Amino acid sequence: MLCPNFNQPHLKTVAFWATLTLTDLACPRWTRYAHISSVNSQLITLYHTHTMLFRTKLLTNANAIPSITTTSLFRHLNSPSNLLEARKLHALLLVHGFFHPNLPPHNNSFASQIINAYISFSQINHAYLVFSKLPHKTNVAWNAILRGMLCVGHYTQAIHLYNSMLKQGVVKPDNYTYPIVLKACSSLRAIEYGRWVRETIIFNEVKHNIRPNVYALCSMVDMFAKCGSLEDARKVFDEMPVKDLASWTAMICGAVWNGELAEAVLLFRRMRSEGLKPDSVIVASLLPVCSGLEAAKLGMALQGCAVRSGFDCDLYVSNALIDMYCKCWKPLEARFLFDNMVFRDTVSWSTLISGYSQNCLYRESYELFCRMVNIGLKANAIVVSSVLPAIGKLRLLKHGKEIHNYVLKEGLLLDPIVGSALIDMYSNCGSMKEAETTFEYMSDKDIMLWNSMIAGYNLDGDFDSAFSTLRKTWGTQHRPNSITLVSVLPVCTKLGALRQGKEIHGYAIKSNLILKTNVGNSLIDMYGKCGFLDLGVKVFNQMMAKNVVTYNTIISACGAHGLGGKGLAFYDQMKVVGIRPNKVTFIALLSACSHAGLVEKAWQLYNSMIHDYAIEPDMEHYSCMVDLLGRTGDIDAAYKFITTMPMTPDTNVLGSLLGACRIHNKVEMAEILAEHIFQLNAEDAGHYVLLSNLYASGKQWKNMSKVRSMMKDKGLEKKPASSWIQIGHKIHVFHATSKFHSEFAKVELILDSLVLVMRGEDCLPEEPEPLI
Repeated sequence: MLCPNFNQPHLKTVAFWATLTLTDLACPRWTRYAHISSVNSQLITLYHTHTMLFRTKLLTNANAIPSITTTSLFRHLNSPSNLLEARKLHALLLVHGFFHPNLPPHNNSFASQIINAYISFSQINHAYLVFSKLPHKTNVAWNAILRGMLCVGHYTQAIHLYNSMLKQGVVKPDNYTYPIVLKACSSLRAIEYGRWVRETIIFNEVKHNIRPNVYALCSMVDMFAKCGSLEDARKVFDEMPVKDLASWTAMICGAVWNGELAEAVLLFRRMRSEGLKPDSVIVASLLPVCSGLEAAKLGMALQGCAVRSGFDCDLYVSNALIDMYCKCWKPLEARFLFDNMVFRDTVSWSTLISGYSQNCLYRESYELFCRMVNIGLKANAIVVSSVLPAIGKLRLLKHGKEIHNYVLKEGLLLDPIVGSALIDMYSNCGSMKEAETTFEYMSDKDIMLWNSMIAGYNLDGDFDSAFSTLRKTWGTQHRPNSITLVSVLPVCTKLGALRQGKEIHGYAIKSNLILKTNVGNSLIDMYGKCGFLDLGVKVFNQMMAKNVVTYNTIISACGAHGLGGKGLAFYDQMKVVGIRPNKVTFIALLSACSHAGLVEKAWQLYNSMIHDYAIEPDMEHYSCMVDLLGRTGDIDAAYKFITTMPMTPDTNVLGSLLGACRIHNKVEMAEILAEHIFQLNAEDAGHYVLLSNLYASGKQWKNMSKVRSMMKDKGLEKKPASSWIQIGHKIHVFHATSKFHSEFAKVELILDSLVLVMRGEDCLPEEPEPLI
């Protein structure tokens, strides 16, 4: 028999129904009965006639179900093992009359529990149908269905359900309801909904004495912060009568979320002053702040706090520390921490692999990846996308292709981040054909992939294709984002294409991307290098948020225009607003002083960098100082500075002095420097050309010929100069001595005719000296 015979008298007794257990429902005789008891009206119709007598007796005798059955039922409803068991439990509730309209509200808890059961198996439609059939909807039921809507991403529906709950007025929201609906608001970034929810919370507190607890208020702080209103979040936080660790965590994380890094640090110090000890969540949240501020000392203090509190071995804290040290330019400390970790996950490996690349330690990055693979760990999409930049910078094309094969084998190419990293790797290896093939292979061409192609063409010097790719994005469902603009603006800079730069600026304003700090920084750089510093300064003044890169860019632009004093004024402004200068800032400042001839001020900045900011000078700082002294004609002081360096000078430092010797015609010193340079780097044609031109300017033709012969023997050639012109959307590039252009014959014909005209008007220039 597949179904029980309800006409048998013994099946009509309450005792029989009460003693039915979950085991009975699972037996073969009940299997089909349980199977057809899905959440629909057919089930209710099927049982309606046969359970009427039972329901009547149940309502007249509240103690009809033995307590052991109730306990067992409650336990199973809390954690059904699978969806089939949840449906069986639902059938049992139906048979026992828990969905009867006349059932007292306090007996509805079991029916509400089945909603949670369905939600745990992502059956939101079943859950909502059960909810709609409930005769009395309790707080448990409302909270369960709201939570279910949140789990499947139906945030708007969750807010509408909350509104229905308020309109019905039968059940009041509680402190379990508020966090759910506030989470829906933050997920939608719907701050007006959030403010409306706050008003309902205040109303319920005043009219019904339903006071929000700390958990609900923390959710409100979190919601306002994630909606971008730190002011509202701070107001709620300040009004909280009791601030526990969760409250401080919500406010500190909110400040970090909104980029208010200094505010996050101040909140942390205020929390500590009130006697609260941080936990692993706060420390892990604050460590990225140290990265953003490049405050390694603060990061070390947080690490000490973690050690004293006993959660220094927490995996999330350890990974955040590795990331912090890498971004604060301390890869050795990051590696020491990594080597002493008791347990490492793939995030630990990928963080250090990526960190090495960020610090230009590409060989170490690749070797760490190899070590990870050799010990048997499987590389996921994050690890692959972390090591590919290092492989590209090392130009290890063969190894890059091997990883590409691994990506295809493991199906990782579906991830746009991996696809983008592969395109970047091929671009850095000079293999744009492979980059284009990878791009075409991707089924879902995310805007990230388009950005990588634009950056790749820029790196390859194919500016026409870069602009063409930008135009193609408009034919897709994607629109250029801030990274797109940051990728294409350097193309405008290299071409001096001011018109295109202005068009991109206009698009940034229309699309609100101008609010992105990195876009503003790129615009300042573009205008500065295109010769329109006033427009760059205008962009700077209009920027709402500025970081250290913003000031570095504007100082560098002023220096390039010979306005060292103006660059120093921006540096003073930078200190006033509390932005700490980094090593790049001082490179820009020293370069600005060099162009403006401000020797004394340069020495002050150089010493301040070392003593006030504890920044150790590197080759670029030394090169700037040598260039500064060389430009002023103090060749001996520049040479003495080089001999006192704590490290061996590289070709850039020596090349700066060689260039000064060319300007001031110091042949003997130039020969000494050239000998050292050729020993360090015999493959750079630029220094040979510089020495040859120095000999030519002094009419030392024999020595000039000797340098030319050295270049010829080594197979070195000067990189040919180039010029370009844009006609419509097409950029025409011309390289010196090159005839590879589709319309070269026409160009040559026009030039010949122009030369004839110039000869006729006696406009030809004198023959130049035979310089390379």
